[in-house]
Amino acid sequence: MRRSIDDYPFQETDYPPNYEDDELTPISWAVGISDDYADAEPRVMLTVEEVGRPGQGLVGHLSPDIARRLRAAVHDALAEIGEEIGR
Repeated sequence: MRRSIDDYPFQETDYPPNYEDDELTPISWAVGISDDYADAEPRVMLTVEEVGRPGQGLVGHLSPDIARRLRAAVHDALAEIGEEIGR
């Protein structure tokens, strides 16, 4: 089983104002789930790719514990910069 959950294609407006071309790499990300493993356990798949280089990105196959740790890190980072945490 594979299922796509969400993806975000990079947009030029994602860059901060007055950035230098060589300072930032445009990336897109996708989150999905899969249980296509020898142990048949479902995992969260996190894909990060540089725009213009499809199929050459990195895919993380995260156990539920690691996915929760990533979620907590994003939560904490948002709180640290004074943003609403959301759901």
